[in-house]
Amino acid sequence: MPLSFRVLGGPGSDNALFVTVDTGQRTTRLLFDCGDGCPHALAVADLLNTEHLFFSHFHIDHVAGFDHFFRINFDRSEPVVSLWVPPNGTEVLHHRFRGYEWNLVGERQRGTWEVHEIGAERVRTTRYFTREAFRTGHPAGERPRVPVVVEGDGYTVEAVQLDHGCPSMGYVVREASRVNVDTAKLAERGFAPGAWLKRLRGPAAQAGEIVAVNGTEYPLALLQAELLTTTPGESVAYLTDFRLDAATQELLAERLRRVTTVVCESQNLAADVELAEAAMHSTAREVATLAARAGVGRLILFHVSPRYLPFRLGEVLAEARAVFPNTTFPDGW
Repeated sequence: MPLSFRVLGGPGSDNALFVTVDTGQRTTRLLFDCGDGCPHALAVADLLNTEHLFFSHFHIDHVAGFDHFFRINFDRSEPVVSLWVPPNGTEVLHHRFRGYEWNLVGERQRGTWEVHEIGAERVRTTRYFTREAFRTGHPAGERPRVPVVVEGDGYTVEAVQLDHGCPSMGYVVREASRVNVDTAKLAERGFAPGAWLKRLRGPAAQAGEIVAVNGTEYPLALLQAELLTTTPGESVAYLTDFRLDAATQELLAERLRRVTTVVCESQNLAADVELAEAAMHSTAREVATLAARAGVGRLILFHVSPRYLPFRLGEVLAEARAVFPNTTFPDGW
């Protein structure tokens, strides 16, 4: 499966989301939040090859497992460790980097860490080096803030700022549409496979562009229209720790339009909405209403309040399913 994901942690424990995007040529690994025990559930090879770590916010249950990730990757140079944080998150991570004794590091160390702070209007990048004991943050540029914060190989990641009494970032991973050659039509035309197929699957034909197949030239645009099929990519959203008020419903209903899977917090039952409002969380009924309104494919509930464990989890699921039937808990719950 080109895009796959795994919810880390169980009910009543810290949670995170691990996403992989496989283009057939390379696999990209993305981690969303770093709760206690969550990185430990992943293979060391996966942690060493996680290209981007996205934080929603810095409450302790979303960052308590960072030490394990940091310990494994502190001196990694390839790929560069890329961290995405909400406003003021750069300062928080700098304190985490400096919270150790680094007397044994020196010029031989290769580690490079880039922290991308997602502000309301700008994304600001700061670079840290292991050889400097993470002492100094080096400004590494900034750019205008747009919904897509990462454009990777075969995928994008969008960010949206939510309200948890502090900024809490939600993220949407979208796999690029998959373009394939219709082999039945290829055989029907008697076209032999060859290097020309790479161009066929490449960018859209330019005006008048031709391609040679079996010694005969054809308009590339014509062959692309006839022989290529396009399948929409999968998508997964990660939303946690936010108050789903009317304005946020409006915002997310548009941003989540037809997302394949939404992994979303469900702290409280509707009967306990006052508790949800006080702690800036959302109820099962509210998030299910959002899923229905956005026309998403599937809703996965997580980050449920311990007050419902273990015997009332079924009530949380039933309340959401009454509004949006295709609702589940993560595998293993």
